[in-house]
Amino acid sequence: MSLKKDIVWRVAVIYLGMLLVSILIFGRIIYLQMVQGNKYSELSAEQTLRNFLIQPNRGDILAADGRLLSSSVPYYEIRLDLNSNAMDPQLFKKNVDSLSICLSALFMDKPSWQYKRELLNAFRKKNRYYLLKRNVTYRQMKELKTFPLFRLGRYKGGLIIIQTNKRIHPQRELAARTIGYINNDDRPNIVGIEGAYDEVLRGQEGVRLMQKLSGNVWMPLKDGNEVEPKDGYDVVTTIDIDIQDVAENSLRKQLIRNNADHGTVILMEVKTGDIKAIANLERDKDGNYRELYNYAIGESIEPGSTFKLPVLVAALEDGAFSIDDTVDAGHGKIKFYDKMIRDTKEGGYGKITVKRVFEVSSNVGMSKLIMDHYADRPRELIDRLYSMRLNKKLGIDIKGEGTPMIRYPGDKYWSGISLAMISHGYEVRMTPLQILAFYNAIANDGIMVKPRFVRKLKYHGRTVKKYGVEVLNPSVCSKATLEKAHMMLEGVVENGTARNLKNNLYKIAGKTGTAQIANEKYGYRVNHKISYVASFVGYFPADDPKYSCIVVVSAPSNSVYYGNLVAGPVFREVADKVYVSSLDLQRDYLTYADHTNKAPYSKNGYLPETKYVFNKMGVHYMQDKQEEDEWVLVINRDSIVDIKSLKVMDFLVPNVAGMGLKDALYLLEKEGLQVIADGWGTVKNQSLPPGTRVRKRMTIHLEMSLK
Repeated sequence: MSLKKDIVWRVAVIYLGMLLVSILIFGRIIYLQMVQGNKYSELSAEQTLRNFLIQPNRGDILAADGRLLSSSVPYYEIRLDLNSNAMDPQLFKKNVDSLSICLSALFMDKPSWQYKRELLNAFRKKNRYYLLKRNVTYRQMKELKTFPLFRLGRYKGGLIIIQTNKRIHPQRELAARTIGYINNDDRPNIVGIEGAYDEVLRGQEGVRLMQKLSGNVWMPLKDGNEVEPKDGYDVVTTIDIDIQDVAENSLRKQLIRNNADHGTVILMEVKTGDIKAIANLERDKDGNYRELYNYAIGESIEPGSTFKLPVLVAALEDGAFSIDDTVDAGHGKIKFYDKMIRDTKEGGYGKITVKRVFEVSSNVGMSKLIMDHYADRPRELIDRLYSMRLNKKLGIDIKGEGTPMIRYPGDKYWSGISLAMISHGYEVRMTPLQILAFYNAIANDGIMVKPRFVRKLKYHGRTVKKYGVEVLNPSVCSKATLEKAHMMLEGVVENGTARNLKNNLYKIAGKTGTAQIANEKYGYRVNHKISYVASFVGYFPADDPKYSCIVVVSAPSNSVYYGNLVAGPVFREVADKVYVSSLDLQRDYLTYADHTNKAPYSKNGYLPETKYVFNKMGVHYMQDKQEEDEWVLVINRDSIVDIKSLKVMDFLVPNVAGMGLKDALYLLEKEGLQVIADGWGTVKNQSLPPGTRVRKRMTIHLEMSLK
């Protein structure tokens, strides 16, 4: 073949090949545009347009008086786009020194030279999402925006601010487990009120269409289909912060004093079931007591002697005996099969009434009473306990309630000693809240109400829902049995195991409990040692019950484990706090004070304030009308108060004995004296005698009545 033909042939092959490729490309273009055009248009839109969820503001959890228990506080993550097209490199280098100094002064975590080095390094790497700082507060964020370079804005300054919300408890650990928390992962949240009311607290998410720009920046688009988020509701609880504080501090003191493992205290309003305080403290690995688990709701244990009340109420309803009937408690011990049941009193109680059995908490007396009347018909007693709803959960909103258990005849573990053990609180399991609910029913004319933790929901200050009182059992027993139960409960404090709780201001009714703690493997004795649960449950004032309360202290280990000594003081301190802060509860006492015609004690002090208080309280006082000095001595008589003038002269040390520290400081510092007070209360002694001439830089020491 000639050279010319060879060249022509090669050119033709190349031409045909190029033509064929062109036809294929053209055909592919037509196919993509005509057949798959819609598909790729949608893919393009998905990559450049996207619906973003807008998170709503989570609602607050509030105490009964509106104070915050849990709230969301905005925190910010600060990042920098150091490769922004709008950022001037020369401007960055010019401002990096001053910016580093400002950052170091604001956060006080690194020296300015370290900030500068890290910023320059990120700038050289053209980092588009450099993390500067996490958990920045709102105040810090506002100040940050005024810094050199950052004040230029998002693009020229490279500043990226990402808001996150952090849940905080302004009252710290007060009722922490009851308030609960929210999870930061995908697992469902079931802890406390946060979990129980999560659906109403979290609100509804919004939707916003955004477009992707260069640099992975998303810009919102106004397409008319935007859905605004709806903030969550605020949850108003029944918790009283002041009582809660007293409950936790009192419980903590008793746990420390008795070297106990953990404890709980619950205060409930009788008529409504409102939980005014609920504290759970447990010793952690460092020996500190903290809220780690909600024992009040979740720990189902053998209650011991506090269960004697339901047993006696059931027996009295059946007409098995009366509280005036007698039983021989013998010498303090009795044996049923292989089980020895003992009383705490050496030598026993002998022959006593049923009422006295309850007052002194005789295990022997209780077991003999129940075995004598129910040994051949145990189902009747257990059915009666079941009819009072003691075998069912309360059904509270907070998750994790322990399951109650009262052994039933014919069960796998029922035995010949089961009835005797149940009579004084063994082979039974209940949570502290379940026990309290029964005692509250006795205080509430037999009506068992469901414990209430939340009273209402609010939205931007407006009430949107109220939660009413829910009755679980309209009558746990007859009126006649109720009267007998009241007598027995009052007798425990007046003449029985809780006499240390008796006081002259208001009457308490309740029951002590001391139970051995059973170990699943080893029974009640582990390494030759027995652990106990000490408890006290009752209500006050006994003659017109307003509040019920239970205190349970587990495993006290300082050789003191009786309910009246370990749990009783916590009950009394909480009850005292409620009493002194409630004028309604004090009306009877104030009436009594009027009848006794006793004048109340008052400190010396400022006359207008003294007279104002006396007039408000209706206290009779006598004052010499010729003496109208501003400062007075108050002298208490049997039925009247004498007000005598206290002469205060310029440049002379005044007599401040008998005054409160506030008034004493005012008078002494007014004369130019430097005051050092030792203690608090009322001024007992002063180092400079009244009438001493005051000189410059003179110091006076005050000895107070309390230290």
